[in-house]
Amino acid sequence: MMPSEQETAEVLGISRPTGTPSILWIAREVSRGLPLTALERVAYKIAPDDKSFVYRFMPKATWARRRKAHLAKANDIQPAAAGKKQARGRSNRTSRGSAVHEQSPAAVLSPEEGAKVARIAEVWTLARQVWGSDDAARAFLFRPHPMLEGQRPIDVALANEFGRPLVEGILGRLQYGSAA
Repeated sequence: MMPSEQETAEVLGISRPTGTPSILWIAREVSRGLPLTALERVAYKIAPDDKSFVYRFMPKATWARRRKAHLAKANDIQPAAAGKKQARGRSNRTSRGSAVHEQSPAAVLSPEEGAKVARIAEVWTLARQVWGSDDAARAFLFRPHPMLEGQRPIDVALANEFGRPLVEGILGRLQYGSAA
C-alpha cells in the first residue's frame, strides 16, 4: 500500500488547501516551492541525530545562507491587513483556500529540491508503514541491502528519481510477504 498524500503531507508539514479536490495539490506545492521547514522536518524525522543530513539535499553553504535568511525573515514582524501582527515567511490562505506564499526566495525550496524532499518523504512514510516504527524504518533505510547491490536504500532513493521505485519495490515485497 502506497502512503496516502495526507501522510506524506504530514511528514512535509504542509496541509491541503480547503476546497482543493485535485490529487495534484502536493505536486503544485512542490512547483511553487515547499517551505524550507519541510526539509528540516524530513531530515529530522529520518536522521534525527545527523545534523548534516540536510546537506544531502543542498550544499552546506546554500543551507547556511537560506537558513540565516529564513530565520531573519521569521523574526521580522509586519502588520497584517486586519491590524494583527503576523510573522513573515508563513503562508496565508485566500478565501478560496489557495496558498499565498509570502516567503522570500531563500525561505522556499526550488522545485527540484522540493521534489527530492517530497520523494524522500514518501519513501519514509512507506518505510514506517511497512516496519511499524521510526527506529525500524531508519534501520532499514540506513542498512546496506543485497537487492540494491549492497547500497543503503536511503542512498539509492536520494541519488535520483529512478532510485525511489527500487526502494519502494523492496518495501512493497516486504509488506506483502514476498522475498526481499
